Amino acid sequence: MKKIRIMSIVALLIIVGCQTKQQKDIDKKEVKSNESHNLHKEHKNDANMQMHKTSVSDLIKRFESPERDVYQRPKKVLDYIGDVHDKKIMDIGAGSGYFSVKLAKRGAYVIAGDVDDAFLEYINNRIKKEVLDSLIEVRKLAYDSPALEIQEVDKVLIVNTYHHIEERPQYFKKVLKGLKHGGELIVIDFFKKELPIGPSVTHKISRERVIKELQQAGFTNFTENVDLLKMQFIIRAKK
Repeated sequence: MKKIRIMSIVALLIIVGCQTKQQKDIDKKEVKSNESHNLHKEHKNDANMQMHKTSVSDLIKRFESPERDVYQRPKKVLDYIGDVHDKKIMDIGAGSGYFSVKLAKRGAYVIAGDVDDAFLEYINNRIKKEVLDSLIEVRKLAYDSPALEIQEVDKVLIVNTYHHIEERPQYFKKVLKGLKHGGELIVIDFFKKELPIGPSVTHKISRERVIKELQQAGFTNFTENVDLLKMQFIIRAKK
């Protein structure tokens, strides 16, 4: 009887040991899965992480520099976009308000959207200084949403920001819903090649890929301009 009891205890210990090993194996797999997921997330956020290695104050100086005026040619860009008077326009990734302010001064009602509170605070202060309160609304954006109401705006402008957005087809489906009938999206971003400014080639998105992703989002009727700016392309997409 004693021998049977000892054997039963040994068998129980073996079972418990096996279950513990199985649980450890499961835990290891979960850890590896989480590590893989985190690495994937880090890779997807590389462009954002790279940019934010620079302080917001230094980024604002860069965005508002005379050097930017040279390559960005804002007057030429706005002339190309056309008459914006009384149009409602969202500027996604507004940053320092570089284009938001210029659009407002041409008579547009602008929603300056950004994910960064420091940029939004800077734009708010700028609006007060330049007395543009009635023409520019500052709006906090989530990383996965343009925060637009259905058919809220006539145009959406996104400059040097397309490559920062994750899950782009899904994101721009929301942009599409936010455009009025006949509205358009205007994407300006760097050519996918070595340039003296902008992100690394790895982080840049080709024109072909931009168009493919916007088609997946539901946009049609594309117009490309690769001549107006030396280092950037312009893609216009209609709703």
